[in-house]
Amino acid sequence: MYDVVVIGARCAGSPAAMLLARQGYRVLLLEKARFPQDTLSSHYIHQPGVAMLARWGLLDRLRAAGCPPIDHQSYEAPGVRLDGFSLPVEGQRTTYAPRRFVLDPILAEGAAAAGVDFREGCTVGDLLLDGDRVAGVRYTTPGGAEETQRARLVIGADGMRSLVARKVGAPSVIEHPRMTCTYYSYWSGVPGHFELYERPGRWLGVIPTNDDLKLIMAYFPQSEFAEVRTAVEPSFLEAVRSTAPELYERMSAGQREEVFYGTGRQENFFRKAYGSGWVLLGDAVHHKDSITARGITDAFLQAQSLTDHIGDRLHDDTALDMALKRYESGLTDSFLDLYQGALNVAELKPGRQSQMLQKLVGHQHLIDRYFSTGSGACSIDDFYNDELLAVLDQG
Repeated sequence: MYDVVVIGARCAGSPAAMLLARQGYRVLLLEKARFPQDTLSSHYIHQPGVAMLARWGLLDRLRAAGCPPIDHQSYEAPGVRLDGFSLPVEGQRTTYAPRRFVLDPILAEGAAAAGVDFREGCTVGDLLLDGDRVAGVRYTTPGGAEETQRARLVIGADGMRSLVARKVGAPSVIEHPRMTCTYYSYWSGVPGHFELYERPGRWLGVIPTNDDLKLIMAYFPQSEFAEVRTAVEPSFLEAVRSTAPELYERMSAGQREEVFYGTGRQENFFRKAYGSGWVLLGDAVHHKDSITARGITDAFLQAQSLTDHIGDRLHDDTALDMALKRYESGLTDSFLDLYQGALNVAELKPGRQSQMLQKLVGHQHLIDRYFSTGSGACSIDDFYNDELLAVLDQG
């Protein structure tokens, strides 16, 4: 019998399994994919996420995998351009945006090195129950055999469409409608840095990633999804041309290296996080529009939070229940402002903040602090300090 079974070995599951194993627990990590395998992602790891990788001893492996460092960000909207970068977290200011077929194996290998029993190609089909308590999982091996495994705790790190959440009936406690849809691909021969462009109804991102490629993403209102999905390439190209003409020229001079990827399933929710014998993690418990690229970083932070709260309490029913309750409370405390920030950006209405941002020009420290609100290095409350208010009051 394992102490913990973790379902899903990507950005939430592998770190949680690794950290629990380092605490001395016997952990089984199940993943339906066989790595390396890509997945839909905006790739970007904000400063708090980079700090987590450094703390866990995995950052050097990411660097060695050829992921280019990022230390400059620009943002353009009608009437304003800002250049700068987020403030550091735990000494980490440089960020990275690795391909997921690079990052996810590094995380899974880190878990295996910590003593986790990592099994790929295993599809979990059901949960085992002892009365009303989740007591394990039933899964199919790569060879097609059905196996069961009991555990003290089952962690569902199995994504937005979580089987664990569905089987236990975990309700949404906060929920908002879909706001955007997105499509992206990868270009070679496009010089650039970490760039964001916005105009009413459109949002673009340019992010350096592995193999000297640029990930270029376009966001559209959810109301346009049915139209965009039937004409992805012309819709994408027109969005770039009309939003960022100079980027369009650079992109046209380069070469698209892959197909277009995209989704209209930009869900926004917090779910009930735990129950008897189970807990949710990562996109399974909290998902928001990808426009602020928070998924990877938030998964890392949640994995650290969950395992810190569990500590040595796993085999004490009362203590474990209190630990999971504190983990659940911390989700909204830590991520609600970032969630609301993502929803604000996903409205695709830059005019609401353009006047304020124009006043930041010439105040580099405030520009960097503004970018830090997106990374999580600076809270919204801390951003609106006396220095900012004095600048906003001018003129």
